[in-house]
Amino acid sequence: MGKQLFGAIDLGASSGRIMGAVIGDGEFDLVEIHRFPNQPVQVDDELFWNYEEIRREISKGLTALGEWAQKQDQTISSIGIDTWAVDYALLDAEGKIIARPRHYRDERNHLGVALVNRIVSPEEQYSKNGLQFLPFNTLYQLAANASQQPEHFSQADAMLLIPDLITHWLTGEVSTERTNASTTGLLNATTREWDWELIDSLGLPRKIFGKLVDPGTVIGKLLPQHISSPALRNTVITAVGTHDTASAIAGAPIQAGAAYLSSGTWSLLGLELDQPVLTAQARKHNLTNELGVNNKIRFLKNLSGLWLLQQCLSEFKIVGKTSDITSLLDEASEISTSARIDVNDQEFVAPGDMPGKIRTHLMRKGYSSSQSPAELVRIILESLADAYAQALKGLEQVTQKKVERINVVGGGSQNALLCQLTANRTGVPVLAGPIEATAIGNLITQAGTMGAAPKSLEGQREVIRFIYSPTVYIPGTQTL
Repeated sequence: MGKQLFGAIDLGASSGRIMGAVIGDGEFDLVEIHRFPNQPVQVDDELFWNYEEIRREISKGLTALGEWAQKQDQTISSIGIDTWAVDYALLDAEGKIIARPRHYRDERNHLGVALVNRIVSPEEQYSKNGLQFLPFNTLYQLAANASQQPEHFSQADAMLLIPDLITHWLTGEVSTERTNASTTGLLNATTREWDWELIDSLGLPRKIFGKLVDPGTVIGKLLPQHISSPALRNTVITAVGTHDTASAIAGAPIQAGAAYLSSGTWSLLGLELDQPVLTAQARKHNLTNELGVNNKIRFLKNLSGLWLLQQCLSEFKIVGKTSDITSLLDEASEISTSARIDVNDQEFVAPGDMPGKIRTHLMRKGYSSSQSPAELVRIILESLADAYAQALKGLEQVTQKKVERINVVGGGSQNALLCQLTANRTGVPVLAGPIEATAIGNLITQAGTMGAAPKSLEGQREVIRFIYSPTVYIPGTQTL
């Protein structure tokens, strides 16, 4: 197949990075090129993504990527982009942004839920889009946007999700990658095309919903202003699973009988299916049907995740308490507690004083509210493990499939305490790793397109299994 160099722009809800990889001839060498924080900005009572800063940091990363390639006397064949889902910008006919990307935790979203549900019942929505109810799904954001700023929609020519927005900036091309489109609530889960009936019923202009493309589609070359070195002169942007979870699952070495858990700011626990499940039982369990690479269905439950821990660590640091995660996890592993929180309670969605919110929540449930930082960490992890076990049970009931193991990928795969608790609660082995599954899935999709890796998803996963050995956690083998 021959070795080639690739780049990945991998943006998460709290940080972004540009990765490089040498892929081909049995080699898959991954290197971090550039990393930067990604924080929202508050304007009055509105929460936005700092898109201008994101672009500046990506530019720095592309420059560094070109320099890395030049040192090896090679060129970058392709770059792929993945980010979080649901958030968008509106562009006019000249490509100018007229509605800046709001943050999915912005309070405006609740208005959108009420507006949409008045027109289309939650049951009908699920029959069309198959999505778990989440108040920040794109259709609710768009409804709120149209209600508060109708002028945006009289001017808008395109609605671009974040990775497609970045692709447009880098190439000038306008398209919407399908795995991320499936998180909007406006893609029909059965046809995998825009649901024009739903779009029309919400009064949204059809013209803003553009051409859909699949992972593996070459979008176009970098525009001249982004070519900082000869190594980028012929580089193309290739669509990958632009929803970071779609790339993470593509980068997970899952096999038959396995569930996956993408563990990061959010926890996404699910099964890979060939067809959506749109039953009343699936809706009752609040399970979602999102698209994955190779036209697979990611049938999953979207749960809270390490966000709770991240927010607590930030607060501990502010008030001068221990914020070193390694020390806190060591302490937490020695603690026994029966206290639990509902990790998916809406009170935990917005940022700010998470320890205080958790203590108030515990007090309402009849528990003590005087926990130490380590005790709070233990409660969070115990509660996450409980949520995973409950979600897994629901998945098995709805699909009538027995889960034999769970592949955990992402940052949570490094959290040994969480992985062991998950194995203990679910009663199945947990296979942890690779931590960099999102970047790996992004990169190997590109490599399959460019001939540096197998074209099939299973062939690509065989490469991943060969290179990355998971850490295995057996239920009940360790007392925590």
